[in-house]
Amino acid sequence: MLRLPALLLLLSPGSVCCPPGVLSGLPLGSRRGPPGRAQPPRAALYQTRYLPQKIDHFGFDQDLTFQQRYLVADQHWRKDNGSILFYTGNEGDITWFCNNTGFMWDVAEELNAMLIFAEHRYYGESLPFGNKSYSDSKHLNYLTSEQALADFAILIQHLKETIPGALNAPVIAIGGSYGGMLAAWFRMKYPHVVVGALAASAPIWQFEDLVPCGTFYTIVTNDFKKSGQCCSESILNSWGAINRVSSTDEGLKWLSSAFHLCSPLKSKQDVAVLKAWLSETWVNLAMVNYPYKADFLQPLPAWPIQVVCKFLKNPKLPDKLLLQNVFQAANVYNNYSGAASCLNTSQSATRNLGLMGWYYQACTEMVMPMCTDGVNDMFEPRKWNFHVFSEECFKLWKVKPRPSWIPSVYGGKNISSHSNIIFSNGGLDPWSGGGVTRNITDSLTAIVIPEGAHHLDLRASNPSDPKSVLQARALEVQYMKQWIEKYRHKH
Repeated sequence: MLRLPALLLLLSPGSVCCPPGVLSGLPLGSRRGPPGRAQPPRAALYQTRYLPQKIDHFGFDQDLTFQQRYLVADQHWRKDNGSILFYTGNEGDITWFCNNTGFMWDVAEELNAMLIFAEHRYYGESLPFGNKSYSDSKHLNYLTSEQALADFAILIQHLKETIPGALNAPVIAIGGSYGGMLAAWFRMKYPHVVVGALAASAPIWQFEDLVPCGTFYTIVTNDFKKSGQCCSESILNSWGAINRVSSTDEGLKWLSSAFHLCSPLKSKQDVAVLKAWLSETWVNLAMVNYPYKADFLQPLPAWPIQVVCKFLKNPKLPDKLLLQNVFQAANVYNNYSGAASCLNTSQSATRNLGLMGWYYQACTEMVMPMCTDGVNDMFEPRKWNFHVFSEECFKLWKVKPRPSWIPSVYGGKNISSHSNIIFSNGGLDPWSGGGVTRNITDSLTAIVIPEGAHHLDLRASNPSDPKSVLQARALEVQYMKQWIEKYRHKH
């Protein structure tokens, strides 16, 4: 589940980045199971295994290894004509992705499939250097998408060699968000290993100038515009209200009390963190704007943005009244259960996404330009300034980002020579702005789910699912069956 680095949320030209560990808002993760219908405890349905992997697949100077964790569920596996659905793990604990990818469990029987959930190196238990893995840039040097894809290829080779009946089984890569990017790139780089890929909510074009830097926040804003009259206008006006109220010590005390903050605001930097935390709240709501009650990131009602917007109907209120409404709106996301006695803007609520690992990746190869203008979106104007971003990355990690690397190594928009990739995107998902939303060729197909938020199609089926996601899932399975049939015909 992609998360905007705190750098991007806080940075503006000349600003000071938050120090390591001070994270704006909440991570995109939760250990709770999939929402909607009751799900069986996944831990009872899979086996946990480990495979020694080379720390560096592309060099020969050293031969160090680490244990990569992966999960196996073979209840519906048929040795004679089965398939393998392979989840390309992203930035977090693989058990969390296993528990929140109900689609794979739902279609396993239909496809006679064994399910494999592979953990991404440097996340969960798959730490190349143990507790030293994040100690410095030298130990983090092998945290790249290329190394992760090589891990996946070696793992599949191992599975085919060691599981009876798996040698000639077709493998389909499946992933969502960053995992969806990896699934697409896996098919591109290792077409002999996987016969096809489902890349859900995969913003493979959110790099360099492949898409406008403001598209992401424009989609977030449109979600709020469609969910309530004057909703986005209220949020837009709230930034100025925060700035004015926080200009005095008395105002800082009032804000701290009004937002029920665990730690009182004492400086401009604290206010910047508060605003970044609010920004991420609105972004997260856009990503998990599901049509049913869910607890993917936080416990939330159905169509949570509509609930939020009930508090944001009058953007022209006096500053303090407006901000009291903003608190009520933000509280829908941050404390819907009412269990929290105060709100901590610098503490992560969950631990399943490896936030610091993703921040490192964002500061090396996963450089995704973002900007706002306060005109086409509801956020404070903030230009994309690569120089400032690069300097902040160097302060944090002693590394400099390479913004051109991902388009260079994976092709950018020049990918028409590849085949058998489904790109699915939700019309409500802000990451769709960097995704593939139109067919490129007959076998590089795009599926758009108008009522879908972030990889809704990968979630377990739910009675409240809109017709568009039901159709999307059916089409995805249809393509998979075609890939499997074609593979079997050749073999």
